[in-house]
Amino acid sequence: MLKKQYIIIALLLLSGILHAQNDAFRRLQGASRLGSGASQGSGDSLKHRTGLEDSITIRFRFLDSTALQGFDSSIADFTKRFPIPWHHVHLGNFGTASQSLLFNPLFQSGWDHGFHSFDVYNFTVPQTRFYTTTRPYSEIAYLLGSQSEQMIQLVHTQNIRPNWNASMQYRLINAPGFFQNQNTNHNNYRFSSWYQSRNKRYQNFVIVVGNKLQSGENGGIKDNGNYLDSVPFAERSTIPTQLGPNRPGNRDFFRSDIATGTRFTNATYLLRQQYDLGQKDSIVTDSLVIPLFYPRLRLEHTISYNTYNYRFNDDTPDSVYYANKYNIKDTATSFFRRDYWKQLINEFSIYQYPDAKNPQQFIKVGAALENLNADFDTGLVKQKEYNFFISGEYRNKTRNKKWDIEAFGRFYVNGLNAGDYNAYISLGRQISRQVGFLQVGFQNVNRTPSFVYNSQSSFYLGDPISLNKENSIHIFGSLEQPRRRLKLKGSYYLVSNYTFYKNYFQADQASAIFNLLQITAEKQVRLYKKWNLKTSIVLQQKAGNAPVNLPLVFTRNQIGYDGNLGFRNLLISMGLELRYYTPFKSNGYSPAIGQFFVQDTTTARLSIPEMALYAHFRIKSFTAYIRAENLNAFGGGGFNNNNMIIPDYPYPGLQIRLGIFWSFVN
Repeated sequence: MLKKQYIIIALLLLSGILHAQNDAFRRLQGASRLGSGASQGSGDSLKHRTGLEDSITIRFRFLDSTALQGFDSSIADFTKRFPIPWHHVHLGNFGTASQSLLFNPLFQSGWDHGFHSFDVYNFTVPQTRFYTTTRPYSEIAYLLGSQSEQMIQLVHTQNIRPNWNASMQYRLINAPGFFQNQNTNHNNYRFSSWYQSRNKRYQNFVIVVGNKLQSGENGGIKDNGNYLDSVPFAERSTIPTQLGPNRPGNRDFFRSDIATGTRFTNATYLLRQQYDLGQKDSIVTDSLVIPLFYPRLRLEHTISYNTYNYRFNDDTPDSVYYANKYNIKDTATSFFRRDYWKQLINEFSIYQYPDAKNPQQFIKVGAALENLNADFDTGLVKQKEYNFFISGEYRNKTRNKKWDIEAFGRFYVNGLNAGDYNAYISLGRQISRQVGFLQVGFQNVNRTPSFVYNSQSSFYLGDPISLNKENSIHIFGSLEQPRRRLKLKGSYYLVSNYTFYKNYFQADQASAIFNLLQITAEKQVRLYKKWNLKTSIVLQQKAGNAPVNLPLVFTRNQIGYDGNLGFRNLLISMGLELRYYTPFKSNGYSPAIGQFFVQDTTTARLSIPEMALYAHFRIKSFTAYIRAENLNAFGGGGFNNNNMIIPDYPYPGLQIRLGIFWSFVN
């Protein structure tokens, strides 16, 4: 296995060398062409270099945004490079199901499949970047962790023509895990294209996204109180688990052996075309004429085809486990469930620009037809549905960049989710450099519960119940003060008909209204010279009989050095990272249906905060992350004091992670 790791590292280094050689060869070709037209005595043509040959101008935007952005060069926060956010918890291994400890209900009207435990590992359409770059740009990332945990990511983008950019991204996650039957293997790919005609009237966007997520499901460890504290089981891979064979997992990076687990495959194919009507203009300089175009009316058509295939299989089911947890008596040979959805959306929209010279102010109205096809279990049960919805939007980012207004609405007129709606409005204002940027907003969503709560789903294992539409109100505000390095956020939620799972397989709905207040503060404090304290603190308080498990206080802190140690091209961030939450009744996890459920018998608590030592540094285009995590597990002759947030799913002991991120300009 170590040989394969060295081979992968060698390939990454070889790729960097090839990039450098290719760049040098291209320069020599240019020098040769330059020298052929010069006098014989001109000497080395490299003296004609300007010093800007290795420079690049690269920006990107998102599909539903017109503003171009630059890269984030900060290195203090490892989770910006890591798929799992800092406020999430998982089942004890990189790639397993995860859930946020911050209250965040699904604010999405219309149809939803309901499987979101693996969302953080997906490539998505809203996260897709559309680049514009003066030179081809590539990035290679490699993460190596304890117990053969690995992640590889490749990114490449280039302008095929000045008005046409294409990019691709690939990521592979493989983590056998510390415990049995929790190995994961995820493959993600994404392709995007952004084309704009020379006269600026027409442009199109193409997105192809695919995710193949595979995760072993062990149902948690058996008799955790005895095994975790037993010296013979200090090697955690020997602890028997509720599901799967009683043997250590396969640690081959190039194989995925999942006899019992979840497979979630999804894909999106999207094409958006826009044609503008407006007025021409130009900028005339001494040497050229730069054409300009100011749109006043835009016609837009978006077509997207999406597939969602969620499966759970157990080739060697434990009849006692399924009888006790799911009340399923007959699992003699195997247990299998599947929901397979196909979604086709055709949407037509019209934009109107009140101010010709401000493309970030517009009014948009649209209508869409959504067709849904479902295939459950073996294909004997199929279903066809549709939705017709209308939408409207207003955005205005003023030219002086002091006001930022956004309003959005969607209403489902007819179909499976008729009566659903989503209304959103926010107002932002740059008050002053001293006070900062203030934003306030309101959102109200009325939605049909996700289809996994429908008795027609293959994963609906309980008795059918009648469910009403969920209604959620979110009132929020934030204040950002860059000078003081302070961010304050407040959210107030008012929720009715909240749908949830009350045990391993039974769905329920809380008819009573409950509310929840969430306050977040982020602050960086200078301790001494370049030594800083970075802290994020979240306070969450619910009122009413809410079926929601959340810690009252949840915090992450970094104490360390941020500087260059006197070296011009070095940027380093190193220190100690702490994460802590107050005791609370954490959610359980049901592997057969892929859902977290509310439980009130087991309390998650930390005797000491989760701790990690880190050293992150960047040298020009090379960035590295070195981390020693879960130091708090030290004790019992090793790192064996495993934390357990989700019942029966202990976190691993000490984890060493090394991440390398290297960018190239071709």
